[in-house]
Amino acid sequence: MRAVALHADVLVVTSAVLRVNCVVVRGLADEHGAQAADPRAEGGAAEAGETFVIDSPVLPDELDALPALVQQARFPAPSGLLATHGDWDHLLGRLAFPAAALGCAESTAERLRASPGEAQRELRSFDEGLMLERARPLALGSVQALPVPGRCAVGDRELELHPAEGHTRDGMAVVIDWAAVLVAGDYLSVIELPTLSDGEGLEAYLATLERLRPLVERSEHVVPGHGPVLDSARALAVLAEDSAYLHELRERGAEAELPAGRRGAAQRRLHGENVAAL
Repeated sequence: MRAVALHADVLVVTSAVLRVNCVVVRGLADEHGAQAADPRAEGGAAEAGETFVIDSPVLPDELDALPALVQQARFPAPSGLLATHGDWDHLLGRLAFPAAALGCAESTAERLRASPGEAQRELRSFDEGLMLERARPLALGSVQALPVPGRCAVGDRELELHPAEGHTRDGMAVVIDWAAVLVAGDYLSVIELPTLSDGEGLEAYLATLERLRPLVERSEHVVPGHGPVLDSARALAVLAEDSAYLHELRERGAEAELPAGRRGAAQRRLHGENVAAL
């Protein structure tokens, strides 16, 4: 697991498997904001305010270490969790913070209601494949459905919530405006080909990319669901590559050219799944 600070109020924790990114964000009261401590400092009491955790790392020891990492950063203990979408690898925050409520887009809440136990079954299958053991099963608890587009308060700050469908039928991107950070969900990754939920996903994915464009332009850091954090210029380049691939996929199907750097065997398998979904 790797942790980096993008801003005094924003940490990114990257899992060693699947390279899933978890974002820890602190909202301080306005009078404290200018005096926020360096999140890498050790020791001392937590700053006043509120902390949310967006998405999650994957491995049991990473989730076990997450509370201590938040404490070491001098962030308050998380009072809430957010999931960008309903895929199992983004829903594990409650294994680290079992008392925290989970919030997600209304579309994700509906997905979880319609498919109870799906995330738990997929997690068990993943764990069995890697022979992993967890201290307790995943319990999502009471899920809070958030209106998207909309805003979500964290301390005296607000997170912007924007719809993001196409990779799945549900989801949202999160803008941390005061830190100039965009949490994009499973979009804009340099290590993963765009993957579609179904035949309708292609047009939804293209619409999401265009919706993300102005958000990327006003961000300093873009955090994809998987892979390295990008600056705005690199994220816009990935957005253009992904859009070109999807347009080719629509026109040429299996003959569509894959983006440079994403042409390995695993990505060709994903491409085959995209073709099958059309």
